[in-house]
Amino acid sequence: MGRLTTHVLDAAHGCPGSEIKVELYRVDGARTELIATALTNHDGRLDAPILQGDDYRSGVYQLHFHAGDYYRARGVVLSNPAFLDVVVLRFGIDAGQDHYHVPLLISPYSYSTYRGS
Repeated sequence: MGRLTTHVLDAAHGCPGSEIKVELYRVDGARTELIATALTNHDGRLDAPILQGDDYRSGVYQLHFHAGDYYRARGVVLSNPAFLDVVVLRFGIDAGQDHYHVPLLISPYSYSTYRGS
């Protein structure tokens, strides 16, 4: 069975991004369906894959990372509106691949991602 995992690193503070709300949506044309919500742990990771089992199937997905809320909770003063509030990553999954890992490296003004292992 395949699975989707993620983790967040806070480049501005040089630490894992803990207690960041992460939402997973399945995309079907113009429609999006929320299929999972989780919080990152002290290591910036989710305690379990955000997608696995029968729900793991080929398609287009979006991960929403609530970075603005995270930085506000850390006491970082952000502009109003924040430059990066919710970071949205849209990507495809081929269910023939057993594992997709999508890490996020964030700061209040930038982010990067890649397909990890």
